[in-house]
Amino acid sequence: MCLAIPGKLLEITSELDETFRMGKVSFGGVKKEVSLALVPEAKVDDYVMVHVGAAISVVDEEEAKKTFEVLSQLGELNDLEHPPESNP
Repeated sequence: MCLAIPGKLLEITSELDETFRMGKVSFGGVKKEVSLALVPEAKVDDYVMVHVGAAISVVDEEEAKKTFEVLSQLGELNDLEHPPESNP
């Protein structure tokens, strides 16, 4: 199942233009580089929903934390630290 996962935008790492805007997002302490191209309004300390390496929306902090907790309880966050092995 493909899910969007909420995370906190820690820093904007590249702002060449809106197309290539990138940022570092923390998912419960696991940090990943994600595309911010779809959320030009996102700023540091916002919570964003991330799907397949791209932030797709800015969300409320309380709702993000609730969603993250539910996904954690369901075991849907295991791939954050250990991505599944791909078959060549």
